Amino acid sequence: MGSLSPWHWAILAVVVIVLFGAKKLPDAARSLGKSMRIFKSEIREMQSESKSEASAIDSPSANATPVQAQRVDPPAATEQGHSEARPA
Repeated sequence: MGSLSPWHWAILAVVVIVLFGAKKLPDAARSLGKSMRIFKSEIREMQSESKSEASAIDSPSANATPVQAQRVDPPAATEQGHSEARPA
């Protein structure tokens, strides 16, 4: 009861083709493949960064310099289209 029989898979495939159309399925599969490749490369990059950070923390020669945040104020709101002159 827990596994799907070949007939279930066939019905599911027909429903997917009817819903999305035969032309859009290759494009969807291609974009899904690209997304997976990007995701995997980002995961590998994060893992290599964490390994290099761990080795930098373990080494006594690493001199960490604290970073100070700089506050950036938004520009002052100016009223456009209004003049300073008042009616007399």
